[in-house]
Amino acid sequence: MALEKTRAAVCDCLRTFAVVLFTLLIINEFIVQINGLNFYLESNSKRCLKEGLHKDVIVTGDYSITSHASGIRTDLQVTDSKGHVAFQRENVDKGKFAITADEEDYYEICFISYSGHHQKVPPKEVYLDLKHGVEAKNYEQLAAVSKLKPLEMELTKLEDLSASIVQDFEYMKKREEEMRDTNESTNVRVFYLSLFSMCCLLSLATWQVMYLRKFFKSKKLIE
Repeated sequence: MALEKTRAAVCDCLRTFAVVLFTLLIINEFIVQINGLNFYLESNSKRCLKEGLHKDVIVTGDYSITSHASGIRTDLQVTDSKGHVAFQRENVDKGKFAITADEEDYYEICFISYSGHHQKVPPKEVYLDLKHGVEAKNYEQLAAVSKLKPLEMELTKLEDLSASIVQDFEYMKKREEEMRDTNESTNVRVFYLSLFSMCCLLSLATWQVMYLRKFFKSKKLIE
């Protein structure tokens, strides 16, 4: 009887592990299949994309710029919300960049076009593929350096992915706690403001009654 219970417990654990592994594989496939984005950049203009990053998160970007006119320069600049430049390149057409967030912040990835032409020129087509966190890691290179087998590399990737999911849940839990504290603080402030308003109204009503009573007495309308 005890042996059957042990076998059932082991089967349940294996079944749970298989479900979790299958879920992580599906999430990994979705992450891998996410494509970049294309947009057009007019001459003498600036287009920026804003990305929110957690602390110590690595972000990589693949970009390529297609132009049908010569004499147009395009610069790439990555800055945080305080204006600090995290990455900058001039006269780019294709390449990669990587940054690490020093703190939780919003970063702007800007493409700036400069043109000396006075006539209108066709816009440039910009392709940008951003990856951050687990997506940004090069597991093939890591496997080659550490001499990992394909299965070991996949397990390492899944381990990092599960750690990233746990970190995201912890971040959402922290945000929920902050929002709850803000809500409770707002409720307390509203309560005291309502109490103060009621005291002001009662004081005003009492003053009006006393003033009217004094006025009517002075006019000998009441005793």
